[in-house]
Amino acid sequence: MKLSLVEVIVLKQEDAQAAESNGADRLELVSAMSEGGLTPSYGTIKTVVKSVTIPVMVMIRPHSYSFVYRKKEWDAMKEDIKMVKELGAAGIVFGALTDHKTVDNELLAMVVEEAKGLSVTFHRAIDETDPLETYKSLCQSPFKMDRILTSGGKRSAPEALDTIQKMIAVSQETQSHPIIIPGAGLNLDNIEFIHKKLRAKEYHFGSAVRIDGDFNNRICGDAIQRIKSLVG
Repeated sequence: MKLSLVEVIVLKQEDAQAAESNGADRLELVSAMSEGGLTPSYGTIKTVVKSVTIPVMVMIRPHSYSFVYRKKEWDAMKEDIKMVKELGAAGIVFGALTDHKTVDNELLAMVVEEAKGLSVTFHRAIDETDPLETYKSLCQSPFKMDRILTSGGKRSAPEALDTIQKMIAVSQETQSHPIIIPGAGLNLDNIEFIHKKLRAKEYHFGSAVRIDGDFNNRICGDAIQRIKSLVG
């Protein structure tokens, strides 16, 4: 069976190089993990993209207050997406909701249009909705996205395996549906069991591949290598 892809959150060039050298398949580049992850700086994106050969997905998130954005914030996000293209990253990670906890389709349409030529991941904003129903609606929408990062509507993916399993089943109905990436709460202790249940094509890891599980510490290469060996 084909190995599942492993995506790793990185904050800087050192992280990126360590993750790649230990087997990560793709990177999600963010800043301010203490606030849930925000858009990184121009300089950080440039140095990270130049330092690795694997795809780099860049977080587009201007603030941590919520996933609701206003017109002035769209102006900034539009410039950030242009920057991501200019610097040669593989794609963006984005999500937006309305005040009523539904997908902001108007803003999503603008983002997807602006991001043409880039890979697009809709992030865990989906977990503040009914993720299964929202995913089904996104599958039927005209928006071209490559993947959905989700913890199944719970704080961590291990708490919502049944929901994630249902989302994966929908994703497999046709090749045009976005891939489901389980993320949040995955670690060396549970990934073997989770993979046997879900058989997801991709998995997303953050603090679980840091020394002592702390984003203030370096990437733990051994953790990435061991995870890779378990998701075959």
